[in-house]
Amino acid sequence: MIRTAILGVSGYVGGELLRLVVAHPELAPAKLWGESKAGQPLGAVHRHLAAAYPDAVIEKFDGTFDDVDLVFAALPHGHSQGIAATILDRNIPFVDLGADFRLDDAATYERWYGHAHEAPELLAGFVYGIPELNRAAIKSAKAVAAAGCYATAAILALKPLVDAGLLKPDSLIVDAASGVSGAGREAKESTAFSAVDGSFTAYGLLNHRHTAEMEMAIDGTVLFTPHLVPMTRGILATCYGEAPAACDPLEVLRAAYADELFIHVTDQPPATKWVTGSNGVQLTARYDERTGRVIALSALDNLGKGAAGQMIQCANLMLGLDEDAGLTTVGVYP
Repeated sequence: MIRTAILGVSGYVGGELLRLVVAHPELAPAKLWGESKAGQPLGAVHRHLAAAYPDAVIEKFDGTFDDVDLVFAALPHGHSQGIAATILDRNIPFVDLGADFRLDDAATYERWYGHAHEAPELLAGFVYGIPELNRAAIKSAKAVAAAGCYATAAILALKPLVDAGLLKPDSLIVDAASGVSGAGREAKESTAFSAVDGSFTAYGLLNHRHTAEMEMAIDGTVLFTPHLVPMTRGILATCYGEAPAACDPLEVLRAAYADELFIHVTDQPPATKWVTGSNGVQLTARYDERTGRVIALSALDNLGKGAAGQMIQCANLMLGLDEDAGLTTVGVYP
């Protein structure tokens, strides 16, 4: 078995990683590190996992990686920069969910995150973690920066259309709505039940950090507006762009993803419920003759393909395992 360490195990993504590991034929949790819940039984922190891990206890990270074959990090932004060198020096495969190593250069990072990168010399050593874009590079990588949830949804919808010349790359607009779990487990007034229930709100106007990932991967200019929707998990991204000429974007998406395990191109507008609990993505697109624009829609689970599922998909590739090991495209419905 592959001895797996999880940094940030007490959060939603840490819990989702462990839920998926239960069904994985090769991964076995070896180190469960969580700063805020250290010393507590895992089953007391993630009660849905109590039966699967009856004896597990969350530990405080001690700075060492002995007896570990794979590291997943689901830490708050900025925390991976201080530990990445230690993991890489030990040549342990490392999948990081944080934004610390997603971008290509330190200047872009500083522009979007407001402070200098603490380990710019390591940026080039990470592969951007969307397997449908970078499968070959991920297979040979020792370090992968898993893509952001919003970015994954938008990039998968838009990149094939831009690459095929169906969209003007400087005309892209992304409106995306996420469930509340995307804000993390920490209690916040803005994500409390009384604030979210019955409400639909935009946030991060003009400066949401996932914009940088979208522009990097798509090689275009993106106006991105995220929204918070009163549901637990899921993302629906509605993406627009100007088309130079009449086109059939649905057929382009079908061709681009014909051999992909986790992407389903559908005639119908996708819904988040169809992919809840899975690593699946559902896409559709239309050309509007009246406005000369294309609309492309993407639905995924922000904790699945947008986080833990994509991390495991990347790890499977890095370790030479079946890409779908421990993962499913089947959602939980109703």
